[in-house]
Amino acid sequence: MRKLLLFTVCLLSSLTLLAQEKMYIHKSDNFTLGALISMTDSVYFSNDGSTTFFRIGDTLAQYPTSDIDSITFGANPNTIYVTYNGSTVSVINPLAFEGVSVTAEGADVTVNSVTDTTNINYSLTGTTPDGMFKIYSEARYNLLLNGVSITNPDGPAINIQSEKKTTVLLTEGTINTFIDGVTYADPAINGNGDPEDQDGAFFSEAHLVFSGTGTLNISGFGSDQHALCSDDEIEIDGGNITVIRAVKDGIHANDGIAISAGTVNVTASGDAIDGDEGFVLISGGSITTNNIEDDVKGITCDSTMVISDGTLNLTVTGDQSKALKSKQAMTLSGGSITIYTSGNAVLEASGSGYDPSYCTAIKSDVTITLSGAVITITSSGLAGKGISSDTDIVMTDGTVNITSSGNGAVYTNTSGVLDAYVATCFSADGNIVLSGGSVTTSSSGTGGKGISVDGSLTIGTTDISPTLQITTTGNRIHISGTGNNATYAEAKAVKSDGAVVINKGTINIASADDGIKSEISITINTATVNITNSVEGIEAPYITINNGDVNARASDDVFNATFGDGGEQDDGSLLTINGGYIVLNTTGGDGLDSNGDILITGGTTIVHGPPSAPEVGMDYNGTCNMNSGFLVISGTNSNMTQAPSNSSTQYSIKAMSNTSLSSSTLFHLQDASANDVLTFQPVRNYYSIVFSSSALLNGASYSIYTGGTCTGTNNNGLYIGGTYSGGTFEKTFTITAKVTNVNF
Repeated sequence: MRKLLLFTVCLLSSLTLLAQEKMYIHKSDNFTLGALISMTDSVYFSNDGSTTFFRIGDTLAQYPTSDIDSITFGANPNTIYVTYNGSTVSVINPLAFEGVSVTAEGADVTVNSVTDTTNINYSLTGTTPDGMFKIYSEARYNLLLNGVSITNPDGPAINIQSEKKTTVLLTEGTINTFIDGVTYADPAINGNGDPEDQDGAFFSEAHLVFSGTGTLNISGFGSDQHALCSDDEIEIDGGNITVIRAVKDGIHANDGIAISAGTVNVTASGDAIDGDEGFVLISGGSITTNNIEDDVKGITCDSTMVISDGTLNLTVTGDQSKALKSKQAMTLSGGSITIYTSGNAVLEASGSGYDPSYCTAIKSDVTITLSGAVITITSSGLAGKGISSDTDIVMTDGTVNITSSGNGAVYTNTSGVLDAYVATCFSADGNIVLSGGSVTTSSSGTGGKGISVDGSLTIGTTDISPTLQITTTGNRIHISGTGNNATYAEAKAVKSDGAVVINKGTINIASADDGIKSEISITINTATVNITNSVEGIEAPYITINNGDVNARASDDVFNATFGDGGEQDDGSLLTINGGYIVLNTTGGDGLDSNGDILITGGTTIVHGPPSAPEVGMDYNGTCNMNSGFLVISGTNSNMTQAPSNSSTQYSIKAMSNTSLSSSTLFHLQDASANDVLTFQPVRNYYSIVFSSSALLNGASYSIYTGGTCTGTNNNGLYIGGTYSGGTFEKTFTITAKVTNVNF
């Protein structure tokens, strides 16, 4: 009776206070319930005083009087506080009589909110080793994580069954931790009679938006569950989110993931970040992922992927895994993306053999667009891929650096034929367009390639000049056969099954095999192409140089126009030089080689021929029409040495020496007035000089000198300007035909 009297006195005294909006009922079970004073009609007791009744609006609430510690009055907040205290919780619910119900069994907290009031806050604090937070809500709300640690041994730590957009605020300076159990208890049944989804340690049916500057740590132990999962979208606008482990995906959202700020670190046995059927949009933040299992992805989605800013560090070590993977278009327009891959390719049974599935840094089923990102890729696994598309790759801006060290290997392809799968820095089943930006690739594995495209390759535009540095150093792989019938997978720098068009830019190539190889054609318009090392420099059935600077060195043919059938028959191929400044240097093949025709209509072409016969400076099976331009070729004493054809419109000479001339010996040609027509210094010992220029006139006399010096500028062996002196006179001759043969 004394307690009842004290309780009544306190209640009556409090009612006299002014400016109080809410009455708070403090219960002995650590629940505090709030009720609007304006809605409170009366408070009274049972006849024996054991029960207290509260008539609040249309609700008549009753509690054992002994369970009521006190009643106070205060403000009208919209925040519900849940504090975990080991195996119990404390709850302050100011909206208890306004459609928000909070219940608890031990530390398992369930919220049912039927109010249409939006932006109610649920503040979680404290620690429990066996609890959860589950919410049903018919309106949007905010989840405030204020330093809470929840472990649920038999289900999700956070279980959001509301389908309304949920904002999760990570309060500054707090660390929030959620851990689920290995085995989940049977889920509840929803209103449709179906089991509720509960697919992760932090699970939501709703669109999740993370903000703030606090820390969120999630450990997913669920045997078939993700760590952070939404059946809608996940949006990360701030905070420090770490997925320490996940049996499946680290972060999984059925309808897409957007990250604009914050720090995200994910280690997962499944995919690190999966937008599932939706998109991935990254416009900021710092993202680190680590995947060690086979056939998983770092960041992936079935829809489009757009990365416009942010810092990404992705590591995948599993076989046939992917760091960035999308089924629809991928656009990398900004940010810094660093990827490490070490997984191997895997052979999957298909047809009469196998189909390789590769570990790839960046992979899309459709077009990949690179328009501003800074991308660094290091790939070390067997036949690892850098950037790969099942259709096209388009680069308009940005910087790409790819280092590949994985070897290739021989296998039986789907047709039952021996083949090889190799590492490739850039590869596309469709076309590749590199119209801007900077690309650097280095492949050191056996058979490794810089750029490989099944369609066409286009570099630069009329206005934009990209920069490419393509290096391969790996040995070739013997696939089958012997001798001339042997087939190999070779470490080519650029390989295209379609046309290659280089409009503009600077392309530097150092290749263990071919520099640029096309099955169709290679066209250079206005560009600078430097091939410092190759077996064959530029090879295609049709090669056209319209302008630019080309400087190429090869151990076999430098320019080789061929359909690949070999032999001495005219195969219809064509090498055309319409302009540009071209310097070719061969250490063991032909400088200019066409199994068909050669047509020269302009430009300057300098060929430093091979060191010994039977190779020559120029070799063609059809005709070589020299109609304009400047051509000089040093060569061997081979009887196969060729000059341009007599069908040319411009005059040429083929000068042959009976003795070898050293590379330090100049070859000088002057007209009858002692005007310099040619002063040339080959890079190696030579016997022959083939020369054509508009300066050669029919009926005019010219004199050959060897040795001496020249004060002019030596441009790749060709002296420009200056004065020639001190040479040894060899012979004077007269131009009498389109090709004049001179022995000296």
